[in-house]
Formats: sequence, C-alpha cells, structure tokens
Amino acid sequence: MLRIQQLKDIEQLQQECETHDRLQLKLNWEMLRGRESDNLDFFHYENNELIAFLGLYPFGSTVEVCGMVKPSERRKGHFQRLFHQGMEAIKQYGYKKILLNAPASSEAGKAFLMKQGAEYAFSEHQMEWQAKAVGESDDIVLRKATSEDYEMRVRLSVTGFGIDEEDAKAMEGKEYGDNTEVLMIVGDVGTVGKIRVSRDEGQAWIYGFAVLPEYRGKGIGRKALSRVVQEQRAAGYSIHLEVETKNDHALGLYESVGFKAVHAQDYYNFDMSM
Repeated sequence: MLRIQQLKDIEQLQQECETHDRLQLKLNWEMLRGRESDNLDFFHYENNELIAFLGLYPFGSTVEVCGMVKPSERRKGHFQRLFHQGMEAIKQYGYKKILLNAPASSEAGKAFLMKQGAEYAFSEHQMEWQAKAVGESDDIVLRKATSEDYEMRVRLSVTGFGIDEEDAKAMEGKEYGDNTEVLMIVGDVGTVGKIRVSRDEGQAWIYGFAVLPEYRGKGIGRKALSRVVQEQRAAGYSIHLEVETKNDHALGLYESVGFKAVHAQDYYNFDMSM
C-alpha cells in the first residue's frame, strides 16, 4: 500500500506538471489509492522532494505505464532510469501487452516514447458532462452487482471491449473500495449491461460501461447513462468518462447525453524484445 505522504507527493508533482505543461496526466488514481503494495510504483526523490514518478497499471495481462518528471529537472535521465526499472518489473510479472500512455498534447512525452521504439496504437478522449437536460429513464433499473453477476460481467467485458476471457475474469474479479460501485443494467428482458462509477474528490468517473450486443441500438445504454448522470449530478459530483476516439457510436451516445471532450490521451504499444 502506498503511504499517505507518497500519494500527496504524487499529487503535488502532478499538479506542477499539469500547470507547467497545460495538459492533464492520466495516473489512474482509483488504482493508486487502492494499491495493495508499492511494487508497481517507482519514485525518484531529491532532498525529500519527489522529482520523478512512474506507475504501472495492470488490466488483466495488459499493463499501462504512465509517469512524469518535475519540469525543472527534465533531461537529466531521471525518467529513463525509472522506465528501465518499470520494464524490469513488467518482465518479472509476465504481462503480455505493454501500453505506454502520454497526453496527446505532450510533445516531450511523444518524443520520449518514440525514442524507446514505441508504436502509436490509439487515442482516448477524456470527456466531462456539461449541464444539459437528459431524457427519461424510468423503465431502466440500475442495481448493485452481486457475486451472482460475475459470469454476466465477464461476458459483457468480452463482448463490449473485445478482450479475452482470461483478462475479463481478472478484471471482473477485482474488489473495489467504498467509493466505487458496479451497477447492473436491467431492462424488460432482464440484465443486459453493466456500468461502474467511482467517486473521488468531487468527481464521478464512469468505467466499464457495456450492453450486450443484441440489445444495443434500443436506447437502453442511453437511458442507463442518463440515470447515472442524474444521480451523480444530484449528489453534487462532476461527471467524467473516457472513450476511444475512433469509437464513433460511443462518442455519439456520450455527446447526445451532454458529454464533451476536454482532453485526449495517446497510447503506444511497446515491445521489450525489440
């Protein structure tokens, strides 16, 4: 588990980098705060100040990698050393796929990733809900997931996100803290989808939103999303989500409910054997 001071140091460095570079880093705070150990995080301190940080974020057999360096301490090899440490850990843990992440507007980040031989894979929009009237959703039920929903959740992850069953089982078997809830979407025919909501520091983030293929295009997803927006807005949270930029159907759905793209993140495939 990361120490409270380490989390504060990461947050302070993130704020400094984002202010200086005028961008938004994706550090997966939900995972950082829920770490069971510190063996996925790498730090470089000088005079008790965090200078550079790199985090590994596993999703089944895939691991995402993201980090940052204090603006005044760049080009000194700090991040390169952390990167090598991270790659050694990835090799040790046996992850099959490595995705390196950087803000789309970060030229320095892109240059570093290209230098490592990484290849561009895809981009994601980070979207925020803007005040807008949402449609009625009275005929949709959202209930908390139970252990009996595990197989359905796995099926939804496989059909919704194109991942293999092994990874889906690992993802859906994860336990979340009190600030996160997994909800099942129930229509007239029974359970047809799922959506996860994580709340932290005034923000509600939507993840893992999926509807069975045979029930898409019937308005079920839109109604479920509208219900979540209504509930989180009433509770005083700003509402956010992420979506792959080339997913036109999902983008159209989110925009129709009132979400607007505010940032973008680029992902790169990395092969350590190259």
